[in-house]
Amino acid sequence: MNFLLVESLLWKGHRMSLRWTALVPVLAFLVLFGGLTTSPVYAQEEETPAAEEGAPEAEAERAEEVEESEGAEEEEVEYTPAQLTAFALDNLTMFICAVLVLFMQAGFAMVESGFLSSKHVVNILFKNALDICVGVLLYTFIGYNLMYPGSWIVENYVGTPAYGIGDVEGDPAGDYMPTAQVDWLFQVAFAATAATIVSGSVAGRMKFGAYMIYSALLTGLIYPISGSWHWGGGWLNQMGFYDFAGSCIVHAVGGFAGLAGAIVLGPRLGRYTDDGKPVAIPGHSLPLATLGVFILLIGWFGFNPGSQLAMYGKGNTEAVMLIAANTLLAAAAGGVLSTGLSWTLFGKPDLSMALNGILAGLVGITANCDGVDNNEAMIIGAVAGVLVVLGILLLDKLKIDDPVGAWPVHGLCGMWGCLAIPIFADYGAETGGWQPQIIGTIAYCAWAFITMFILFFILKTVGFLRVTPEEEEKGLDISEHGMTAYS
Repeated sequence: MNFLLVESLLWKGHRMSLRWTALVPVLAFLVLFGGLTTSPVYAQEEETPAAEEGAPEAEAERAEEVEESEGAEEEEVEYTPAQLTAFALDNLTMFICAVLVLFMQAGFAMVESGFLSSKHVVNILFKNALDICVGVLLYTFIGYNLMYPGSWIVENYVGTPAYGIGDVEGDPAGDYMPTAQVDWLFQVAFAATAATIVSGSVAGRMKFGAYMIYSALLTGLIYPISGSWHWGGGWLNQMGFYDFAGSCIVHAVGGFAGLAGAIVLGPRLGRYTDDGKPVAIPGHSLPLATLGVFILLIGWFGFNPGSQLAMYGKGNTEAVMLIAANTLLAAAAGGVLSTGLSWTLFGKPDLSMALNGILAGLVGITANCDGVDNNEAMIIGAVAGVLVVLGILLLDKLKIDDPVGAWPVHGLCGMWGCLAIPIFADYGAETGGWQPQIIGTIAYCAWAFITMFILFFILKTVGFLRVTPEEEEKGLDISEHGMTAYS
């Protein structure tokens, strides 16, 4: 049946204009895909009437099965109003938090666009938009079940991949109430965040197609595999490693993947002199970058408080409010310390350093925001604010061009967030100690850096990584997309 439809579509395509003919393969694929993905259960049900003609015994058995099914439906579990209220509140909370995390993509797009030349803005926006599209599909096709595996290919290290979200219903009477759908929505937003961090590190010189290959691999394989080590119950979780909302699992993975890309790509044209001195390439819109930081700050109130995964009940409510307060306090401390240090070093307060300091404080508190008090949150954010300035200076010393400071913000401060746990937080004797935190932090950073370095090196070897000097000089908006952001 499906192949007849395909043949019909192709025949009609000869009579279409060139524009519409291009759609025929897509329509044909959809028809074939619909046939290939038909559930075996439904396929059997369609064949059953023909198979049962003249077979009254089979019809009687089927009638009995229907009656039993109807009886089971009548025996549905009845939940109390309090249970249903808790169920609705927890699912609604996770949905809102997921939307806030997805909205962070707009913040990343604004920050990166503002810190880059105006001739690269379309390219930046396009990459951020496709990070969502590619990330959602690849995480659904393979990543989600790879990160939260029902079984393992390599025990506690690599899960068994499987397609789809699943149809698990939330249980209002259970300990974990969110449905599979809202859980997926929240988790896929995290995956997209990890991927888009790299966009800023490689901005201004990487081919768009190469970036899409990277984005697909990170969201489909690299991030889910490493995420399963802790959040999926893998070897780091069993060791006692702790990362509440992803300082390492999300941010350090993205930061070190970006570092690998920046190293393999090399600096932008004119970024360093022949004797190695850095040359500033100003961004075209600090107002845009500032707006992006405020969007990210707001989105972080979905990122961190949402990781509590529940709101109902006194304990959950108090935890969410503590997490939210600690998140803002760390961001404020990071912004103040980065401003003060850069002012001292450069003689004038630097807005870009202050903005990165705010983000550094947010990244630093992400791993431990549920286990420290307000004063400790400010200390963690303040240290992150210092680290981000020192990290930016270190990259310049090494002549590594990171246009938006993605590695200092997400990589370096992501490490700090997890290593701060044994200093400030107390999750019990078997969780968050020095040994598991050091091993886990190194594992995440090394995994992201090594895997992405290999990918970027292969792309460079085949000539598919970096645009030509002429294309870079012209701007990626024109050379890669044939359009400009501003008329």
